[in-house]
Amino acid sequence: MSVQMADRLRPSVHPIYSRLICAYLQEQGFTNAAIFAGTRLQWEQLLVDHRYLSLDQVARLARRAIELTGRPWVGLEVGGITSVSAHGPLGYAVMSAPNLREVLRVVSRYVGVRFQWVGIRFEEFESHAELIMDEQVDLAEIREFVTGSILATYFQLVDAVTSRRLRDVTVSVPLEEPKWSAAYAERLGCPVTFNASRLSIRVPASLLDTPCLTADPTMHRTALRDCEHQLHQAQSGGPLSQRISALLCRCEGEYPSLEDVADSFAMSSRTLMRKLKAESFSYQELLDDARQELAAWYLLETSLPVERIAENLGYQDTSNFSRTFQRWFNTTPLGMRRANRSPDGD
Repeated sequence: MSVQMADRLRPSVHPIYSRLICAYLQEQGFTNAAIFAGTRLQWEQLLVDHRYLSLDQVARLARRAIELTGRPWVGLEVGGITSVSAHGPLGYAVMSAPNLREVLRVVSRYVGVRFQWVGIRFEEFESHAELIMDEQVDLAEIREFVTGSILATYFQLVDAVTSRRLRDVTVSVPLEEPKWSAAYAERLGCPVTFNASRLSIRVPASLLDTPCLTADPTMHRTALRDCEHQLHQAQSGGPLSQRISALLCRCEGEYPSLEDVADSFAMSSRTLMRKLKAESFSYQELLDDARQELAAWYLLETSLPVERIAENLGYQDTSNFSRTFQRWFNTTPLGMRRANRSPDGD
């Protein structure tokens, strides 16, 4: 399996951000049937399943949002309606920070607790400070969506906690200037420079001591403790179910038994089952989910024959794989591949 494929299938972003994309589209008047067509996701599942989603899963939903709205800049709009509280402990740490400098420090340190596709650095100089985004994975076709979402989210956070719109900033983005570039300046309220090597937001030093109206030292200490705990968990691979999902998505041809996985995590099978149950999962569910995602990936992103895909997923009998695939997707492997390549397919 390629590194790029493993990156795209690794759980790495909190599900709330996919829920927000759906909520935005629902507000635009689109039905759930239209929103989820071709995405292999379901609204009901997104609401109750708290596992992190992969780049591939969110990319399908982001592409659908662009298709339905006809707005390549839709990431700006989704980020612009995202409340501070949607970011969990990270949002509460921002909201309770004493000033803008601390807001920027919090964002740069803890972005990974919710969103692991990018890293953000905070650098302070005599005349200015800068937030710089570094891609941790190749965002490829959703780079603009993610870039727009991050920019709009930044200004949404700053507007929510300070007494005025702080738009005396310099924004540079790693995108070729599109025909709709005016949408960026219009929605963000400041000039945007394109064709940069990376995303950066440069803030004059004079703004860094701007106080936050929502500052709360007690809440800030509590939120920072929560962020540190979640950051440590994220750096360790996340919850157990997320770490097992990532392990299974890297497998090819042969999948470990529950006993093998338990050994790899230095615990007994019984302990593994108990810990997964506490997270509302079973090993078989995680294995099925991993195989399901990989099956669709191979069919839609490669030209491998169905027989080879079945082998890669650990099926010795192609007909057994085809029956399982039909149960998963309500279509045959070749049916999904044909629909995806058809001009009328989703």
